[in-house]
Amino acid sequence: MESCGHSNPLISFSRFIHQHCVRLGAEFSTRFDNSTKQLTLHQSHSSPQSLFSSILQPKHALAATSTLTSNHVANSLTGTKVYTVSNSNNEFVLISDAPDGAKSIGLLCFRQQDAEAFLSQVRLRKGELRGKARVVPITLDQVYMLKVEGIAFRFLPDPIQIKNALELRAASSKGGFDGVPVFQSDLLVVKKKNKRYCPVYFSKEDIEKELSLVSRRGPGVSQHIMVGSLEDVLKKMEMSERNSGWEDLIFIPPGKSHSQHIQEIDA
Repeated sequence: MESCGHSNPLISFSRFIHQHCVRLGAEFSTRFDNSTKQLTLHQSHSSPQSLFSSILQPKHALAATSTLTSNHVANSLTGTKVYTVSNSNNEFVLISDAPDGAKSIGLLCFRQQDAEAFLSQVRLRKGELRGKARVVPITLDQVYMLKVEGIAFRFLPDPIQIKNALELRAASSKGGFDGVPVFQSDLLVVKKKNKRYCPVYFSKEDIEKELSLVSRRGPGVSQHIMVGSLEDVLKKMEMSERNSGWEDLIFIPPGKSHSQHIQEIDA
């Protein structure tokens, strides 16, 4: 657990309260509809034929006998923060995912400012929480393990990265983008201490900066970037066998280089 000055809401996640905010305002409703989906991680409407397929390097010397564990998938997500709202009892404030309020989910924002806006809506709709609710960070590896426990979440992606993903996909597809955008390039696959790392980024700006350091192609680096959704990548990892290449994926927190993050997790 990471200390953030406040108790982590994971401490009492088994005592979640269902405080419904049926209407969060037109802005949030529109963004939920257009750029998010429930984080089931086992279901996806996107089905690219070869999502990040070029990362796969069969390892013939080792037999692939079992699928990746939940802990392995969670570890690949270490260090990336998202933001949510908790009450004074360190319980997540849940929102309604249905008109009748029959189903509630946790909202996870990739931008702190979006979580602050959500907090304002919570205080507006739920007067009893005024002054008691607050924005708290939680890392994606912790979120993933909560998902394993059967808790449902909805991501609110960074709209800038949604725009970036749509621009990268413009030449090959039409329509919107479903899920949380992630970016990857063959040129950034590295080996360190006999271990292979395939970095996956949440920010197109971060991966472009990395590519500019290793490529002499100048402004054309974007053509070496592949885009997918976090949900699809995690689903593929869950279904993949050991030594298939998918266990080499490592998700790079926004604002960090892959070398910096790898050094931190290996320390």
